[in-house]
Amino acid sequence: MRVAVISDIHGNLHALEAVLADVTAEAPDEIWCLGDVVGYGPSPNECCARTREVSSLVLVGNHDLAAIGSISTEEFSPLALRSAEWTAEHLDAEHAAWLRGLAPEAARDGVELYHGSPRDPVWEYVLSEAVALLCLHDTKAPLVLVGHSHVALALGWDGRELDGGLSPAGTDVELGTRRWLVNPGSVGQPRDGDPRAAWLLIDIAAGRAAFRRVPYAIEQTQAEMRDGGLPDALADRLAHGV
Repeated sequence: MRVAVISDIHGNLHALEAVLADVTAEAPDEIWCLGDVVGYGPSPNECCARTREVSSLVLVGNHDLAAIGSISTEEFSPLALRSAEWTAEHLDAEHAAWLRGLAPEAARDGVELYHGSPRDPVWEYVLSEAVALLCLHDTKAPLVLVGHSHVALALGWDGRELDGGLSPAGTDVELGTRRWLVNPGSVGQPRDGDPRAAWLLIDIAAGRAAFRRVPYAIEQTQAEMRDGGLPDALADRLAHGV
């Protein structure tokens, strides 16, 4: 089976459509989304609709939960808090109800999926080797997928050593010889220095994972954010991938 993995769309419809066009060209069997469909971006309802339409599996993320009032926003930065409030005001009832029915973790044959991490599926960021190793110790599947950090990475554990790290566009990982923790990066809010939308293609039978990046109309998303009343700083960062 071949699976396209997407994460952290964050209301960025232009990034999502660019990724889905690239995904369609690869014709995977399924699309999995690791959460945070909304938050930050100007198109929460459209992104919910498209994600529901194309995905076989969708997790809920912390920004999704904040938008529907299911978690506290005390840990949010001022910009994240403003975007959560804006999203809650603009999210329609149908998509809010859909988000309420999602979970932050799931499992498929040989794969465990989390928005954050196995230790805290909503909040924990996996951004260091130490945290990745703890997460691998807390799981059993050969492949562990996480989102939330907006940073594409792949870390493999052979029982003795942890290898890997950041995974820029074009990185191709051989999955068969180790257990792996993998983050596809962010569709709508990349934070690894590459502003292009990120996604991951996994060929489970072949034991390979390919990291992809896709250009999209950043300026159009920025204009829609400003026109909608979202903070300029959130729009500005899209051009830099930070």
